[in-house]
Amino acid sequence: MTSTTTLPGWTHTYSGKVRDLYVPDGSASTAGLGDVVLVVASDRVSAFDHVLDPGIPGKGIVLTQLSLWWFEQLADLVPNHVVSTDVPAAVAGRAMVCRRLEMFPVECVVRGYLTGSGLAEYRVSGSVTGIALPAGLVDGSRLPEPIFTPATKAELGEHDENVPFETVVGKLGAETASSLRALTLAVYGRAEAIARERGVILADTKLEFGTDPTTGAITLGDEVLTPDSSRFWPADLWKPGRAQPSFDKQFVRDWLTSSASGWDRASDAPPPSLPADVVERTRHRYLDAYARLTGTSLSV
Repeated sequence: MTSTTTLPGWTHTYSGKVRDLYVPDGSASTAGLGDVVLVVASDRVSAFDHVLDPGIPGKGIVLTQLSLWWFEQLADLVPNHVVSTDVPAAVAGRAMVCRRLEMFPVECVVRGYLTGSGLAEYRVSGSVTGIALPAGLVDGSRLPEPIFTPATKAELGEHDENVPFETVVGKLGAETASSLRALTLAVYGRAEAIARERGVILADTKLEFGTDPTTGAITLGDEVLTPDSSRFWPADLWKPGRAQPSFDKQFVRDWLTSSASGWDRASDAPPPSLPADVVERTRHRYLDAYARLTGTSLSV
């Protein structure tokens, strides 16, 4: 599906790297839904701020169905933005009707393990977003306790920037910042335990929250705990001191930065097309993550 696909009752308003957004067009089929948005997860895959070609077949369905499953697991901790899964047939399985939220301009990141940008920061300063960590940690080390390491939302094409908690306080006030930190850590604690029971390590994740304009409650939005927003590792293969095998698009990133792709990330040239085997192996990782976490399989 492209971002310009016509959907009965809906008007396309925006396309991001992965998701397409639609609003009710006022016709009878969407009358009475209120202030909602249709969130459609495409099969597009992005890396290093580029949308790659081709997409990963079934990826949009995995992201949507896994988010819906997690929203159910977390419902007693925090409300979410899902209103309905009654969507047009053309996007069945990959779309949600969601309540429009007033989103906070902060990425709520929580880390239980050290890797990625957190590891890079730790190697320089011994801390992550101002939180001091023990000496001697390596790539993949489990942290003494999960840490809230927020980031400011960047413009499209720019990188999010890790910031200290005090920056969030300055943007949102102490009460709201503390609430977001507490909710983020609570969600991670619940999800990490669920994943661990299923042989999966949840190394870190990014959450997005907003305010429900009707109730004023802080509400979980966007996607949640998917391979696009989280690092999932097979627990039986975890070995600190190296890059961990993962159930996400890291396989795509690794291919792009390898000599096999022939792509210079520092150049202005767009990335090359993904080979069929990279597409298929990445697809398998997304489906495997869904199956391990939920205990059910998707046929996509």
